[in-house]
Amino acid sequence: MSEERRSLNFIEQIIEEDLANGMAKEDLRFRFPPEPNGYLHIGHTKAIGISFGLGEYYNAPVNLRFDDTNPAKEEQEYVDAIKRDIAWLGYQWDKVLFSSDYFQQLYDWAIMMIKEGKAYVDSQSSEAMAEQKGTPTEPGVDSPYRNRTVKENLELFDRMKNGAFNEGEHILRAKIDMLHTNMLMRDPIMYRVVKKEHHRTGNDWCIYPMYDWTHGESDYIEQISHSLCSLEFKPHRELYDWFLDQVVDPNKLRPKQREFARLNLSYTIMSKRKLLKLVEDGIVRGWDDPRMPTISGLRRRGYTPNALRKFVETVGVAKRDNVIDVSLLEFCIREDLNKTAPRVMAVLNPVKLVITNYPEDKVEWLEAENNQEDESAGYRKVPFSRELYIEREDFKEEASNKFFRLKLGGEVRLKNAYIIKAEHVVKDANGEITEIHCTYSEDTAKKVKGTLHWVSIAHAIKAEVREYDRLFMDEAPDSYQDKDFMEFLNPNSLKTIQAYVEPSLKEAQVGDRYQFQRLGYFNVDDDASTERLVFNKTVGLRDTWAKKKPSQNNNQSQKQNPSQPKRKAIDVIKQLGKKYTNLSEEKRLKVRSEILELAKNVSYDEIEPLFNTAVKKAGTRIAVTLVLNVMLNNGFEGNQAVEDFLSKAKEDKNDLLVAEAMLV
Repeated sequence: MSEERRSLNFIEQIIEEDLANGMAKEDLRFRFPPEPNGYLHIGHTKAIGISFGLGEYYNAPVNLRFDDTNPAKEEQEYVDAIKRDIAWLGYQWDKVLFSSDYFQQLYDWAIMMIKEGKAYVDSQSSEAMAEQKGTPTEPGVDSPYRNRTVKENLELFDRMKNGAFNEGEHILRAKIDMLHTNMLMRDPIMYRVVKKEHHRTGNDWCIYPMYDWTHGESDYIEQISHSLCSLEFKPHRELYDWFLDQVVDPNKLRPKQREFARLNLSYTIMSKRKLLKLVEDGIVRGWDDPRMPTISGLRRRGYTPNALRKFVETVGVAKRDNVIDVSLLEFCIREDLNKTAPRVMAVLNPVKLVITNYPEDKVEWLEAENNQEDESAGYRKVPFSRELYIEREDFKEEASNKFFRLKLGGEVRLKNAYIIKAEHVVKDANGEITEIHCTYSEDTAKKVKGTLHWVSIAHAIKAEVREYDRLFMDEAPDSYQDKDFMEFLNPNSLKTIQAYVEPSLKEAQVGDRYQFQRLGYFNVDDDASTERLVFNKTVGLRDTWAKKKPSQNNNQSQKQNPSQPKRKAIDVIKQLGKKYTNLSEEKRLKVRSEILELAKNVSYDEIEPLFNTAVKKAGTRIAVTLVLNVMLNNGFEGNQAVEDFLSKAKEDKNDLLVAEAMLV
């Protein structure tokens, strides 16, 4: 936990104040309290990171407590998955506990409250109670059963516990204030009848405590010092404290509830109910489908614990809800895998390339670097032969000077191998190219503009590659009142490809991660076996969605201020670049996103003069690199000046510049 992050974390400031005001550090205890009614998703990683991160920083215990008070939706499968996900993220809990551990204590306290006249059994329908609840501007109305005698309430509650009533016939309510301005304080429900088997207690109980009654009391039983939850629970804090008032011993630690902004991610839904619908309707293959925002799905897709933890730390702890662009999450995994993933060669859309002046029976095992970002990664051998596969899109019969891949009469370098020249092509009856015939030169020192990846046909291994796109086409698919989130499903979110990979991947194990050079990052899927290699595409080398986002907001702001002269995008980019390397990581990522957006409105003529920026002005050169990334994604094919600029950037001493250049 960096000092920089600590200065932005208001929760830590609260804890520091409590310690300064006399709380013993030994009394610090936190908890993460998931409901076992679904798999954890990316939004939960923030809550996990906050609670377990505080535990790590203060060397304080953190409980993993399952709030299992609804047997209708809870399953052991979810308990196991949650434990597996938290452990995979690298966090360690002190105790595994369940709210169901406290059912008897909660029941005993409820009996105490009935005897003290602070709780009563209500026998109205849910519709009648809803009408009597009032509105935020209108007071509620007392239930006709609110003044039942203690004896009658005790008798009814006992019969509820013993299964004498059907679901919905009676509930137990706290007697607080039906005129209260906070509607949650208007005699909230404490217990309801649920005649379903519980995943831990079986059929021992047929009444179950409500979340608000259970949560704070469980915190108190466990002596949690700081009960941290998302902002939607802020209105519940008053009720949390009222329930604690009824049971706390003044000589024991009293939990304190504090709220933080939840993590919302663009192009994603966070509702476990809606995620379950995707599973049940067969839209995805399960909770761990790599298109799902679940931690299990992200793990299967190839995301790393480091990337998710870095993402959460970068987002930070805020007091107001906001939506984080999913491109930030993708940036974090690119950064992590760029440092750790071995480089290999794979061809996803193959076309045959024949080197006519290379001996037919000759095979060379050439040396290839595993990861230029990691000196300890070493080298491997890759076979080279007369007949190869290259990517079909890496060849054109005719192309302009801006096309730096292979064309007839043109030369390119084969990665880790020789320079080749395309001489002619062979086509089928439909006019489609089936073979590219080339000659090779052993003069590897010659300068050529393009480098292609390849695999030797005789040695290539067939592999299934699953290319994933975003599951939803809309940035906020569940934000529309008049539309169902399912309307925004991306029909092309999964594309299955039969590819060819180099033979070093024959022994690849489930979960292994690689960079397929020039294509992106991929990992071995759970479906893979020794007879069948299956890879998932984790993320591409570039943010290909930048060009898909509409610039509607920019147009709107321009219309709202027609008289105000608008600054040119390139001028704003230059200003942002000047301070780029001096920014904190959080601000730098926001500025990076802003530059990528502005880059859509920059022409080559505007950016080219900045290619010769002084070496010491690393921030400006980073901004130029970001602009080039967007331009190349949007169809600009580059030129020698661009190639020279990027080559120098990749060899620069500034790590930030090198990292951005490697993504282009």
